[in-house]
Amino acid sequence: MFTYQKVTEQNAAILRNYYIHCTYQLCEYSLGTKLMWEDELHPEWAEAEGCLIVRNEFQGQKVYDFPVAGVDGDIDAALLSMEQDAFETGIPLCISIVPECESVRLLKRYPFAHVYNIRTWDDYIYNTKDLASFTGKKYSGQRNHINKFLKVCPNAVFKELDVEDFPAIDRFFEEYKKEFSKEDIAKAADELAYSERMMKLSGRRWFCAGGLFDKDRLIALGLGEKCGDTMIMHIEKALYSYEGVYPYFVKVFASHFGTDVEFVNREDDAADRGLRTSKLQYHPAYLAQKYVFKPMNDLLEHVHVIPTLKTERLVLNEIQKEDIPAYNKLVLDKERNRWWGYDDLGNLDKPYTETSFYDVTRTDWKKKNCINFAIRQNDTFIGEAVLYNFDFRGGAELGVRIDKTYAGHGYGTEAFQAVADWALYTVHMRNIVAKCYHENTASYKMLSSCMTKSGSDETFDYFRKEV
Repeated sequence: MFTYQKVTEQNAAILRNYYIHCTYQLCEYSLGTKLMWEDELHPEWAEAEGCLIVRNEFQGQKVYDFPVAGVDGDIDAALLSMEQDAFETGIPLCISIVPECESVRLLKRYPFAHVYNIRTWDDYIYNTKDLASFTGKKYSGQRNHINKFLKVCPNAVFKELDVEDFPAIDRFFEEYKKEFSKEDIAKAADELAYSERMMKLSGRRWFCAGGLFDKDRLIALGLGEKCGDTMIMHIEKALYSYEGVYPYFVKVFASHFGTDVEFVNREDDAADRGLRTSKLQYHPAYLAQKYVFKPMNDLLEHVHVIPTLKTERLVLNEIQKEDIPAYNKLVLDKERNRWWGYDDLGNLDKPYTETSFYDVTRTDWKKKNCINFAIRQNDTFIGEAVLYNFDFRGGAELGVRIDKTYAGHGYGTEAFQAVADWALYTVHMRNIVAKCYHENTASYKMLSSCMTKSGSDETFDYFRKEV
C-alpha cells in the first residue's frame, strides 16, 4: 500500500522531475493541472518502482493516473504496485487518464476491461511553428484579426510575468470579470478563480508566464508548462474588448516560449461549443485522445452465481446460513489456522458476532473480491476453498482449509484441484497461484502434487498452475 502525499507547492519540484520529461502530451500529466484543479481532483502522489503514481478523485471515486516513469522507472512494475494498492485499499481499479501511446500496453495486460474515451476530454495539440507564425491560407482569418488588433494597439508589448506584475494581474482579472459571460456560470467561475490563483505562481521556474500590455494595462495573460516536447497551456485569457487580441497573444506566447518545444497543448474544450469552434479554427495538428481503463477481474466478468462443483467424494457450493456454526468452528480453530496465513479475527472491522465471518463471505462475493466455496462430504460442511486476490490479468490465488476432524484423507487436495480446474477451464482464467509456509509439509506435498513450484522467500513456498 502506498504512502500518499497531497500535491502541494512544497513538494511540486518532485512532481516536476517526472513531468518535465513526460512524453504523454496530455494536460493531466503536468504539475499545473494538479495544482490548478486541486479543489476538484484532490490529487495525491507516491513513488514506486522509479515511477510517479498519482491518485485523484473523479465523480466520487479514486482513480489513478497512468504511471510516469523516471530515468530508470519500470512501468509494468509500477502498474503491479497500483493493482496491489487498489486491492489492499478495497477500491475498484480505474486508470484514468491513459494516453493513447500506452493504451495497447493495458489492452495486453488486462484480459477484461471496460475501456472508453470521451470526445470532450480530447486535448487540442498544435504545431508550435504554426501558432508562432500563422503562415498559410488556412490561417488567413487569424492574420486578419491580428492586423485589426495591431491597428488599434501598434505598440502592444509582450513580457514575461513575475512577482512584480501581481498588481497588474489583479487588475486584469477585475476587468476580465466585468466582460465575462458564460452559460455555465458556476463551472466557468470556478475555472476563473483557479486561474486567478494559478497566475500568482508566475515567476516560478516550473512555468512559463507571459502577458500582453497596452502601455501599463495588462490585456492578455497566459501560463504554460513544458513537458517533454510539448508546452501545456494551463491559462489563456484576454480582454474581449480588444478585437483580435486572442490570436495575437497566442502567436507571441508561442514564439516567445515555444522555441524548444514541438507542440502546444491548448487543453480540452470542456464541452463548450464556442470554445470548441475557436480551438478548431486554430487548426490543431491532431486531437489527443484520453482513455479510461477499468480492469475487471474474472468474477466480475464471468461468474454471476456461485456454482456447484462435484468430485468423486465431495460437493463444493455456496456457504449457507445453516453452515454458520461449522464455519465459525473452522475459522476460530487457532491451532489449525496457524498455517492459513490470514487473520480472520484481526481483519474484522468490528467486534466478533455469530454471523461475522459468514457476513464477510457475502460482502466479498457481492463486491466480487473473492469466492468462497463450502466443501461438503456427505452433506456435511468440512472446510472451505477460497479463490481470491485477483490480479486483473487473469490470475488469482487459491487456498483451502479442512476441519481437523476430516484432515488426512486427501479432501483438501481433491477440493483444491476441483476449484483450480473450474477456474482454469470453465472461467478460462490464465493461472492460479498458491503458497504455503515452509513448515507446512502437508500443504507443500499437496501443492507439489498438482502445481509447479515458482519460487520461495523467507516465509513461503510459492506454486503456480497455468494453461
